[in-house]
Amino acid sequence: MADQNLGIQEQHARRDGPFLITGLGNPGREFEHNRHNVGFMLINRLSVKFGESFGQVKSRALVATTRYLETRIILAKPQTYMNDSGRAVRSLVNYYKVPLENLLVVYDDVDLPLGSLRLRPSGGSAGHKGMQSIIDHLGTQDFARLRIGTGRPPGKKEAADYVLQNFPREAMDIVNQTLDRAVEAVLTYLQYSLEHAMNLFNN
Repeated sequence: MADQNLGIQEQHARRDGPFLITGLGNPGREFEHNRHNVGFMLINRLSVKFGESFGQVKSRALVATTRYLETRIILAKPQTYMNDSGRAVRSLVNYYKVPLENLLVVYDDVDLPLGSLRLRPSGGSAGHKGMQSIIDHLGTQDFARLRIGTGRPPGKKEAADYVLQNFPREAMDIVNQTLDRAVEAVLTYLQYSLEHAMNLFNN
């Protein structure tokens, strides 16, 4: 679907931008493959899809900018560590003059099964500290989010410890397939609407 979307740009009306797509995670190689960094993983895939690289640091975030369907797109990975993500996101929204209806935040969710995607137009943090930081700094819950399921920790393992562990090798096929679908979901959101992407990709 993503390749089809890229190939039929002229058939769709231009949407007013800019759009800010920000993934949540922790900076540093030691966190790179953690479940908690699946938001960063998706932003990396989007940058490859668009043929862009993260050569800029703006507003406490690694940033790549591109155009899609004649609309400016900002991809961002906050470098503030997860629990202070809102500081970077608020600064990016202000710097790039992004309307909140054009903000999409991507993050991990232990309450969703591995392989699941959920797009929503608004809502609370459900205990996710990075998301709560963004809500606090923006002063609203009314912005779009894409949650990527990591599954619940086994047994009595604490969720806070579980998300800071890497995905196991045997789960990587599912993780990669999910990230590919998430790329398609974001492109559909940008090309059509959040509602259209929700209808296609919420499973």
